[in-house]
Amino acid sequence: MNYQQTLNFMFEKLPMYQRIGAAAYKSDLKNTLDLCRLLGNPEKDFLSIHIGGTNGKGSTSNMIASVLQEAGYKTGLYTSPHLKTFRERIRVNGKMISEQEVTDFINNHKEQIEAMCLSFFELTVGMAFNYFAKEQVDVAVVEVGLGGRLDSTNVITPLLSVITNIGFDHMNFLGDTLKKIAFEKAGIIKQGVPVVIGQTQKEISNIFTDRANELKAPVTFADQHWRVLKLAHNKIRIKHDSGFTVENFRFPLEGSFQQYNLCTVMEGIRILKENSMFQISESSIEKGLANVIKNTGFSGRWHTIGSNPLTICDCGHNEDGIRQVLINISQTRHNNLHMVFGMVNDKNREPILAMLPKEAQYYFCKPDIPRGLDAVVLAEDAKKFGLNGKVYLSVKTALDAARKNARTNDLIFVGGSAFVVAEVV
Repeated sequence: MNYQQTLNFMFEKLPMYQRIGAAAYKSDLKNTLDLCRLLGNPEKDFLSIHIGGTNGKGSTSNMIASVLQEAGYKTGLYTSPHLKTFRERIRVNGKMISEQEVTDFINNHKEQIEAMCLSFFELTVGMAFNYFAKEQVDVAVVEVGLGGRLDSTNVITPLLSVITNIGFDHMNFLGDTLKKIAFEKAGIIKQGVPVVIGQTQKEISNIFTDRANELKAPVTFADQHWRVLKLAHNKIRIKHDSGFTVENFRFPLEGSFQQYNLCTVMEGIRILKENSMFQISESSIEKGLANVIKNTGFSGRWHTIGSNPLTICDCGHNEDGIRQVLINISQTRHNNLHMVFGMVNDKNREPILAMLPKEAQYYFCKPDIPRGLDAVVLAEDAKKFGLNGKVYLSVKTALDAARKNARTNDLIFVGGSAFVVAEVV
């Protein structure tokens, strides 16, 4: 198979959560463990850092990887989902896995893949670990896909575990309360492995501390020890309660929510340094954070895609993510607000629609995947919450209409789903 045929095989033949939803979800790690054994257990051939949580794990993963790159370590980075191309998911020092590597992996293991009935995600995790081992990376930053305890990435024993925060998402798999979701996320905590919790949430903090104590894993809550101050000219100052400060560097990731991610990253880096796992200078931290987009290709989070009128997209797709989007919209100067909005059909949309601004003009659309929610259905549901707008055949036509209607000092926001954002970045 050539590269395009390989992609067709992966996207069409393998159960893929992003495409078909619940039918692709596996409730145990058996397939991943079997695949790793087939590959010679590559996950044991490199050091790793495991990043989970509801929101912010992508930003956190990319920032930590960028800092490690600047410190001189050959760094693997595994993230999901991708926005434009599959190869985004697997990188070494910011460079995407090659088309040939993807093709060779599938061609070499196609019979076993089919016989094992692997899901798309299980296959991708195995491919990433195999590639990192082959490339002899010093360390790999591995982002959890969904949940934690039963996620395919949870076959690694990392140097550090990170859980950014807990919010309501994927409740059909993880549970319908924050405590149930936190229990699943806490599943990435390992025996004796330090764990950083990004945000202190009183109602669930004990779930993490109890699990960490049970496994004798040192646990810290990043927001209890770090403060982020935004200075003039987009420069950032980050201070630890011990007095250690990193300051006066430009930070390219916009959005108020990044302050939480920065604290989480800094606590993770502090632990890696303190335990002598890596030699990381203050300069490497500053350069890593300042160059995160350049070093890792990170995009899609409060990402400006146009001006006059200002046009911004964001991948936030659950209650907490949308809440942060709305905070940033309120802090962005504009006259009228135009919302290009689409969702997937297995998302609990009522709580999200209830919080959206009623004064905005909406352009309802369907992301171009089978899981995409019909824009007519979305518009009908939105109307119940006082949200008015028109239905468009695609994300592109919706954005074109918004740009046509908006004036220079208006704001266009594009979001509701990462798959909506994928069509505009």
